Amino acid sequence: MDIEEIVAFAESLPGAIPSFPFDEETLVEKVGGKIFLLISLDAQPVRYAVKLSPERNLVLREAWWQIEGAYHMNKTHWSSFITEGLPKALICEMITESYGLVFKKLPKKVRAEIESNYGAAK
Repeated sequence: MDIEEIVAFAESLPGAIPSFPFDEETLVEKVGGKIFLLISLDAQPVRYAVKLSPERNLVLREAWWQIEGAYHMNKTHWSSFITEGLPKALICEMITESYGLVFKKLPKKVRAEIESNYGAAK
């Protein structure tokens, strides 16, 4: 997947909002004000980071050379993915999983607002 596809997929999730809080090269996708995806716009090959469960991170890191602890993030909860050689389905699954983890930790009021504005979250 290229950057445009990843960004389009992330922004298709209910309530996803792009921003550049760190620099002009790191796109951050948030839901309810919380980060669920970081993607470097100038990295080649394409690299992104998502939040996953510690157990899931361990399994993925053992299975794929392209997956490691995310730079400048809590490596227990965040993994960095080099998209080269990864199946599109896995990339989308990890972004959706990250979104879901972040979404379910949002306050009920924020979740309800997102669901009423965008439909049920994935």
